[in-house]
Amino acid sequence: MIRLDPMTASPTAPPIVPAWALALGGAPSDAEAAFQAGAALGALDSLARAQPAWAGAWRQRLALRCAAASMRLAGRAEDAAALRDAWQLCPAGADPGPAGAIFSAWRQLALQPPVASADRLDKIVGQLGLHWDAAALATLCTEIEKLAGSQRPAPFAAAAIAAQIVAIRPDFELAAWWLADLVLAHSLGWPRPLPLLMAQAFGPAFRSTDARGKRIRPGEEGFEVAICVALAQAAADACRLATELSRRAENLLAVAPKLRAKGAGDVIFLLLNEDAVPGTLTTKKLSRFAARRLFERLQHLGVVRELSGRPTFRLFGL
Repeated sequence: MIRLDPMTASPTAPPIVPAWALALGGAPSDAEAAFQAGAALGALDSLARAQPAWAGAWRQRLALRCAAASMRLAGRAEDAAALRDAWQLCPAGADPGPAGAIFSAWRQLALQPPVASADRLDKIVGQLGLHWDAAALATLCTEIEKLAGSQRPAPFAAAAIAAQIVAIRPDFELAAWWLADLVLAHSLGWPRPLPLLMAQAFGPAFRSTDARGKRIRPGEEGFEVAICVALAQAAADACRLATELSRRAENLLAVAPKLRAKGAGDVIFLLLNEDAVPGTLTTKKLSRFAARRLFERLQHLGVVRELSGRPTFRLFGL
């Protein structure tokens, strides 16, 4: 029988971004946009600092959303399902391919503190399919620390780093969005970043209000206002996802004590901390056959979902 900490099994309800922080209508002024972002980030702040049982799965779902949006910017066709496959089908230590590497960069953003070092940025830039020389990366690290440590409001610091990168290297927009989330987290004092902005980059917040409705890129007129509006929407989306996953995690934890399969605790832990878990999982306590039976039981109980839609190499998650 699985024994769980009752504090872990009974998380508090996630926050909700109030509707009045999202619906101002028309083209907001600088002050209105900043107000929207502040209200939404205020709601998200406690969740970004907390560590509920399902926080890992939540962060990885946010990373998947940003990775999927990255595909469009990188000129690739993979969707969320294809990215899951690229990651889950790749043997340990093998090259996950360009799409899987980009997904890995967003996963790492969600896992590590918002600290920039030349070595870390060199690795991330490589995963994003880009290259920047060592001197430029060292200068970038200094600029990130300067921005994050300034008194500039966090959304504007995030906008500034994205704009600076694209001004120097127009082909580095993907890295600009990744670093915008890192600087945002650093400025807000979050223990780890939340992948937020890339998922909004092709949304209405970054569409110009003229007849052409072209996408507003980092550094262009209206970009700071667009960042604020996008952060309000991203925070609301993240809170909604948290509410959904907290409910599913509560259902999973409710049935966990009834599971008597050896190794079931390891599966529960992975489901709470990962976007997806392969149905072929094996552990020291769990054979592939036992894992398949356990996932089938959890699916029958309605506490996990099959995410791949395939009859073979199935993926499960909250």
